[in-house]
Amino acid sequence: MELKAVIVEDEANSREILRNYLAKYCEKVTLLGEGATIEEGLQQIKKNSPDLVFLDVEMPFGNAFDLLDQIPERTFETIFVTAYNQYAMDALNHHAAYYLMKPINIDELIKAVDYVRAIKEKENALEGEVLQARSVKAEGKITLPQQDGFQVLDVADIFFCKADDNYTEIYLEKKKIVVSKTLKYFEEALRPYPFARIHKSYLVNVTEVVKYKKGKGGSVVLSNGKELSVSASKKADLLSYFQ
Repeated sequence: MELKAVIVEDEANSREILRNYLAKYCEKVTLLGEGATIEEGLQQIKKNSPDLVFLDVEMPFGNAFDLLDQIPERTFETIFVTAYNQYAMDALNHHAAYYLMKPINIDELIKAVDYVRAIKEKENALEGEVLQARSVKAEGKITLPQQDGFQVLDVADIFFCKADDNYTEIYLEKKKIVVSKTLKYFEEALRPYPFARIHKSYLVNVTEVVKYKKGKGGSVVLSNGKELSVSASKKADLLSYFQ
């Protein structure tokens, strides 16, 4: 798959290095534009509708997060390229696909581009379609600890689980059960079944997913109509469940 890319970086030398690395080491990446400021970056993104944006963090009159906040519905993946590692958590919270440190390591650059390509290929193949989970069935039972004992629940009846601090809300078709266990606990308990951690707050039964929507991290629509956000770092894991 050909990836359309844009570079937003205020240092001309850094733009040149990245431009040359992409041309020499990353196949099927077409660089459509470059910007040295937030405003120029926004113009290039709006003009070219890229699949991938290489984004420096610190720029004149703002930073990368100011740029991303101006594009609430994003369909491109973001690779941060920066000399400052203290922005890693902010990058994750802004749904970055990858975080590269300067000076750029060529192997890491190739890995980052390949990671984005895999996401976009799967995303484009599945966009707007009714999805079919690969042949893993949600058949089995799970016990939910309660004050007076435990409740036995069919795994197939769970649509999704939602984190609530040290509690987990388990959503069935017509009711919600609150359990005094973390979402991490249920992620491990449901590992033998087709449940994907799509976000820090959500664990979803992928057999109930009927649609995927592209966006900052994207979102999934379940068979009951509920729409849940997908974080960029979890997107590849989710899409791997589908044919």
